[in-house]
Amino acid sequence: MALSGQLKRLAGPSYLAAAAADIYTPAASTIYTVIRHIHLANVTASPATFTLYVGATAGSAGGTELFKAVSIPANTSFDYYCTLKMISTDFLSGLASAGSTITIVVEGEQVVV
Repeated sequence: MALSGQLKRLAGPSYLAAAAADIYTPAASTIYTVIRHIHLANVTASPATFTLYVGATAGSAGGTELFKAVSIPANTSFDYYCTLKMISTDFLSGLASAGSTITIVVEGEQVVV
């Protein structure tokens, strides 16, 4: 089936926590999602890092990192454009080096199968 052709905000804007937590929770098993864009913004006056994982809920297992300890300079942003298919068992989770430092927005498309 073709993609819907309409971007939607899948998560955020919200802060990344200082411990691994779910950012995007998958839809029903009859839907898959294609993440197209992840935007992260450091909203503080100091550098901060983030790590993102694809896997189990609240996952932070080694080998599931999409990004690991990526530094974002003070008051700047990081954008990742992609075609990342997520099925009903895939969660996007992540954390920041400190709470209330990095915000995240996830955009993509959802397809009924």
